[in-house]
Amino acid sequence: MVRRFSIGWQRLALALIVGLLASCGSTSNDAASNGQTSTRSLRIGYQKGGSLPILKGNGALEARLKDVKIEWIEFAAGPPLLEALNAGSIDIGSTGQTPPIFAQAAGTPLVYIASVAASPTGQALLVPKDSPIQSVSELKGKKVAFAKGSSAHYFAIDVLREAGLQYSEIEPAFLTPPNARPAFEGGSVDAWIIWEPYLTIALKATDARVLHNGASLAPSHSYYLAAKTFAEQHPDLVSATLDEIQKVEQWSQQEPQAVAKILAPVIGVDAAILEEVAKKQAFGLSPINDALVTEQQHIADTFFELGLIPQKVSIREAVWVWQPAQTSAQ
Repeated sequence: MVRRFSIGWQRLALALIVGLLASCGSTSNDAASNGQTSTRSLRIGYQKGGSLPILKGNGALEARLKDVKIEWIEFAAGPPLLEALNAGSIDIGSTGQTPPIFAQAAGTPLVYIASVAASPTGQALLVPKDSPIQSVSELKGKKVAFAKGSSAHYFAIDVLREAGLQYSEIEPAFLTPPNARPAFEGGSVDAWIIWEPYLTIALKATDARVLHNGASLAPSHSYYLAAKTFAEQHPDLVSATLDEIQKVEQWSQQEPQAVAKILAPVIGVDAAILEEVAKKQAFGLSPINDALVTEQQHIADTFFELGLIPQKVSIREAVWVWQPAQTSAQ
């Protein structure tokens, strides 16, 4: 009898514990459904340039989204950043105009959430100072380094086309910035296409000469992108992030020296170089409009026609509509 009584109490205790756990789980789900953000997270992929490292450094996003766990992950270039987005490792990131096209063609479920003002000389084609190459047309048959699927990839196509060359008339060397620089310095490539801040770093640290600064080419916009599911499920976090980035953009335009001071420890680049980059950079976010869709679609179609992506992509189908906060325009 005593044994049965003991077992009965054990069963009752177990039932109470299970009920308590279920109640806790229900409370957590109810909190999420009521819009509380205590269990939400936001993972942001960033590169060495742009406003995201500044936002990381000033802590404004953490101050605004106090109940959201924010994680920052640095990438050397846009393609690996979007690979991480496709793998579910980040939620939001920023790249040049080319990486999202390659990512879309590979089936990455992403959306364009905002565009950055184009910097006409934000990247350039470099050759060694003593190189006999004096014009882009002389790159025929030469080895040119750039990151595959990056903004530099389309720069290569565009600058060659301007000079009357086909993309097939050069030998691409697909190298990310950390790998391209030693190849350039070692003479294993004839030219290098690179963006800021790597461009200014290279000009100061290597024996390089600008063969083409990109000023005469089509504008090169950068984009903020998000995982489609994340944008659909957390539009408030996407909008809050963009609003804070816009504030950084507006402040940065007026304070290049302060920008450099914040960025230097975050990305490990000398403050003097970053100040120089900031003074040349264009600032300001804008929602994705028809003109940007047309421009980006033209680039996507070019890559498809050259056989560089496996299928056509639709830019318009991947647009997420951002409505900037009134305060971000002040």
